[in-house]
Amino acid sequence: MVFKGFTEKDFNIFTIDGLDERMEAIRENIQPKFKALGEELTEPVSEMTDSEMHIHIAQHLRRTKNPPNDTWMAFCHNKRGYKKHPHFQIGLFDDHLFVWLAYIYELPGKQEMAKTFLKHMEEIKQTIPDDYVVSLDHTKKDATRFDEINLEKALTRFQNVKKAEFLIGRHFKPGDPVLKDGQAFLKEVEDTFNKLIPLYKISMN
Repeated sequence: MVFKGFTEKDFNIFTIDGLDERMEAIRENIQPKFKALGEELTEPVSEMTDSEMHIHIAQHLRRTKNPPNDTWMAFCHNKRGYKKHPHFQIGLFDDHLFVWLAYIYELPGKQEMAKTFLKHMEEIKQTIPDDYVVSLDHTKKDATRFDEINLEKALTRFQNVKKAEFLIGRHFKPGDPVLKDGQAFLKEVEDTFNKLIPLYKISMN
């Protein structure tokens, strides 16, 4: 399948009632697009990171009652799983698409990683564009513009709070024309990941 972009229909899936009904729509409409994105992006992301990257598509298998509010795919150097490692994500809520470099709460060695980030804080500030956004909880829609966040406070919380997370990247609104153009969106994702690679490499070292 050639990736042709995302449409309003993809975002509207998160208004469908019922776990089975929403999951069926995710499997039929969004997951094939994630697979197509994976086919296009695995090689360039592997080149950027200097390591073989593997695709992971969220299956939401633990859900028995409540339908998911979002869904995502991840690129990670580990073939078996991504949650315990720094990884790149592309995913959707009902009101935006996110492109993240993600450090979530399952990550072991969070404290050491946070300390390293704090040491390189000035370098990070110079690397990340002002209009990128930061989330401190992957389950919530909220995100703060990079030029408005207290980075030291966010990273200190990431270091000290067990459930704290740190995700950095971009949001795209459903009506953004770039989402509807497959090749244009692929370029945006590659450009975004490229901007985040210095941060990724700091954390992997």
